[in-house]
Amino acid sequence: MYEGNPRHCWTMAGKQGRQWRSMCKGLVLGTFLTSCMILLYCLSTPQIHLSLPEVPVPYSCAHRPSQLHPKPTTNSSHQTHGQTCAPKVDIMFMKTHKTASSTFLNILFRFGEKHRLKFAFPDSRNDFFYPSLFERSQVKDYRPGMCFNIICNHMRFNAPEVAKLLPVDTSYITILRDPAELFESSFHYFGRLVPFTWKIPGDDKLTEFLHDPHYYFDPEGFNSFYLKNLLFFDFGQDNTLELDDPRVEEGIKFIIDRFQLVMLVEYFEESLILLKDALCWEMDDLLFFKLNARKGSTVSKLTPELRARALKWNAIDWKLYQHFNQTFWKKVDAYGRQRMAEDVAELRRRNEEMTSICIEGGRAVEAGSIQETAMQPWQPIGEKSIMGYNLKKNVDKAHRKLCRKMLMPELQYLTELGVNLWITKLWGHVRDIINW
Repeated sequence: MYEGNPRHCWTMAGKQGRQWRSMCKGLVLGTFLTSCMILLYCLSTPQIHLSLPEVPVPYSCAHRPSQLHPKPTTNSSHQTHGQTCAPKVDIMFMKTHKTASSTFLNILFRFGEKHRLKFAFPDSRNDFFYPSLFERSQVKDYRPGMCFNIICNHMRFNAPEVAKLLPVDTSYITILRDPAELFESSFHYFGRLVPFTWKIPGDDKLTEFLHDPHYYFDPEGFNSFYLKNLLFFDFGQDNTLELDDPRVEEGIKFIIDRFQLVMLVEYFEESLILLKDALCWEMDDLLFFKLNARKGSTVSKLTPELRARALKWNAIDWKLYQHFNQTFWKKVDAYGRQRMAEDVAELRRRNEEMTSICIEGGRAVEAGSIQETAMQPWQPIGEKSIMGYNLKKNVDKAHRKLCRKMLMPELQYLTELGVNLWITKLWGHVRDIINW
């Protein structure tokens, strides 16, 4: 009679034990996470508010033009040579997703601190209860009649509510990105939070999805908006419309009429120069380091075929982008191509100088190599693909504060500006447990 190898039996028993422990761990973890997600959803759902009284917003919140230090203009496209202009401080920045908007937010935070401006921040989290439409009651400590200089956190745009919060001469600014590249980035960053993607087979879910998006896409599915015409959705529009629906043209015209400057990710430095010209800012106000960037190995290189499929799937965003790409270059022509090239070169030179002063090693590093917790960027669920920076140890006193501010990730900067992010931080702990 064969009694078997005792060591073999012990190994099999050990494997079964590990499988049972793994299953139990999964059940416990699943139950806990489900409870956390339900709790988080309840806490994150905006409360129902009674109609707020209509109190006029002051013309200017904190500063009159005379209170600001004017600067001489130099052949600006908006002022005559020799005149002076005061920097515009009332700004609505429509922060679209996956469009280098975190980098621009850092610029806005520093500008706001420099001029002691009043920000309209969300309460308890880093967005205005996205994806619900924005309501001014979502602003931290809001009371009717209050006035703010800058609003810039993620929201689903709702023009009437925004207008009741900001001065009438507020500059409306936003940023767009090539929709094929945006879709790839959004699929990577948000894909695990969109349940219909869980049924997509294979390792290359992006390619599989683009070969038959209608088969997988559920327009009513949780978080589905992240994966179709996300730009149009962020502007408060219906992202599931057919391209020939008249509401598409109406939505694009609405954006044209509302926003004075639409920047482009692909020409970020040129966009900043146009902003400097439009708002009468200084070159120092534009200095930046690229924040929230992914490491190259996680970026899917779209073939011409996949790019065409991504643009077809995001046809409304593509139409939106094409329009503003044309108007962007008209603004560049009005500014002057040669003048633009010179100013971009100057901005790059200044940024390179700050890189040598501030950044250890002169480049971004992977999350695991970031030494300070305070410099760790927020990561997509299930992986650590977002890079960050190490601040040089012996930065001279004159640059120490600026270096730290320029390198600081969005959530840490918001906390420093006094925003209580307890819901965002709770969600962060849940994400850490998912990676357990």
